[in-house]
Amino acid sequence: MAIVRFKGFGEVDVTVGTSLLEAATRAHFPEGSACGGVCACSTCHVHVLKGASLLSEQEDEEADILDKAFDVRATSRLGCQSKIVADGELEIEITRESLEAYENEHPAERGKYTK
Repeated sequence: MAIVRFKGFGEVDVTVGTSLLEAATRAHFPEGSACGGVCACSTCHVHVLKGASLLSEQEDEEADILDKAFDVRATSRLGCQSKIVADGELEIEITRESLEAYENEHPAERGKYTK
């Protein structure tokens, strides 16, 4: 099992093979996913603050999509493409871009995370 802490939202226990987007969705945390998690947008953009070595390697397609994202850092990943490959603890920060996308996808939540 892996523990994924989403900064400011809480944590969730997940099994190896789970993506960060799946973990956020399971815990009802506000990570965007406009394309449904098929690596066609950057709305699930997160910053990995701890535990990056527990994630799958970034592939070229993910890097290309991240080029379209805002506030890209060395720790940036797409939640839909980042699969947990080992047990341990991760700390994830959902980007403002992702929070805004989530609010757009869930109109009842507008302004709740990005005031």
